Amino acid sequence: MYDIKELTKEIHQNAERQEFVKTLMSGTIHPELYATYLYNQLQCYAVLEKYSMHNDLFRQTPNLQRAEKIDRDFKKIWSKEERPVITDSTKEYVKHIETISEDPEKLYAHIYVRYCGDLSGGQMISKKVPVKRYYDFEGKGPEYKRIVKEIIQEYLNTYQINVVSEAKICFASATKLFQEMKEIEDMYYNPKGCYWNKDGA
Repeated sequence: MYDIKELTKEIHQNAERQEFVKTLMSGTIHPELYATYLYNQLQCYAVLEKYSMHNDLFRQTPNLQRAEKIDRDFKKIWSKEERPVITDSTKEYVKHIETISEDPEKLYAHIYVRYCGDLSGGQMISKKVPVKRYYDFEGKGPEYKRIVKEIIQEYLNTYQINVVSEAKICFASATKLFQEMKEIEDMYYNPKGCYWNKDGA
């Protein structure tokens, strides 16, 4: 039996090693910086969920979708009239998902990477960020995680090359977004004293 976790282990670990992950876990991320991250995530989740729903991929996990929750988090902390920058990786990701809009096994590889991440490391991040609806699965997290893993295994057994290559594309896109967010952080949010403190200090 193929193991998607093992087949994507290296590129997954590379994503987790990015410096911006440390910022997400720091408890001191500036709300505007986090809002910029959320806005880019919103573009990615919205297009993925649009085509996944078209292919009926959420029928066993009806409340797994995150776009609406991400949007609500974003609006809660973004007060400027102009919208945040959409990074190159986000634009590329949206275009890519549109090219696989009729390939359920490829789309589900992205569901696996994104939502299992939200159900795992995302739960730790939720304790450190200014708003956290994005990571709230209303008590259904373990059940959804089990279902997603079962479904991806079924796709993997039949479409190994497609599933693994798409999962790697998703991890690579996440890695690039983390790198872009670190560049934004260093450019606009790194002067001393500008960090948000989760304890209000």
